[in-house]
Amino acid sequence: METFFSFLEKRIDDCSSLLCVGLDPHIPDLKEPSAASALDFCLNLVKQTAPYAAAFKPNAAFFEVFGAEGWVALKQVIEAIHEESNRLGSKIPIILDAKRGDIASTAEAYAKSAFENLGVDFITLSPYLGKDSIEPFIKDQEKGIFLLCKTSNLGSGDLQDLVLESGDPLHIHVAKLAQTWNTKNNIGLVVGATHIDAMKRVRAAAPDLWFLVPGVGTQGGDLESAMKAGLRQDGRGMLINVSRGISRSDDPRKAAVALRDQIVNIKRNINREGR
Repeated sequence: METFFSFLEKRIDDCSSLLCVGLDPHIPDLKEPSAASALDFCLNLVKQTAPYAAAFKPNAAFFEVFGAEGWVALKQVIEAIHEESNRLGSKIPIILDAKRGDIASTAEAYAKSAFENLGVDFITLSPYLGKDSIEPFIKDQEKGIFLLCKTSNLGSGDLQDLVLESGDPLHIHVAKLAQTWNTKNNIGLVVGATHIDAMKRVRAAAPDLWFLVPGVGTQGGDLESAMKAGLRQDGRGMLINVSRGISRSDDPRKAAVALRDQIVNIKRNINREGR
């Protein structure tokens, strides 16, 4: 039976890309502050960038802000990605950026909402409540999670850098736990491109896991430095998320192509230089 990451690797082979296109319909970027406008905004991005996207990551918050109509719009965006997958003959994984985290019974409801009702493949979760809070999301190995590990925001160190009795900062403890829990090959980590030294440490602690990497571009993360720090020995293991760098460009398709090509060239140079 296939796992989420085997689907992802097939998609990466099909599109020669490690680019994850973030779908974040910020209200200032919309023609009007409405769910309909958020839908149009995202449908345009999906249509223009689907051939170059290894995955899409819609952010639930920018749909939730519009209430029930926003949830309908989110569902329609997800359906549009499925349609593009069918058109291209290549399944494009969908990661719901929702950062859930709750006790097991509530987690089961969240998992059903994401995987069955919305139809996404992956979801971002907080590991703070422990393993039983993530188990409902990983019982089906074709679905899975990215656990928050070392996030890209400035305040991430308030908790994530706290040093434990073991001598490890909390984010390294999370990485080691995730490596241990990944028995079905459907757990990854969120590691921001704005913290390169931390990314190196997380890669050492979790050599096998996939990273979802926010923070490139608008937040100040450097793409080449992140790839050198985060790629696995096999040249994979990273999904590089870019949202505003694509959506706010004059030509989102051209921006996605340029990012895809830049990633390919950096990866080629890393391979040439040796690791």
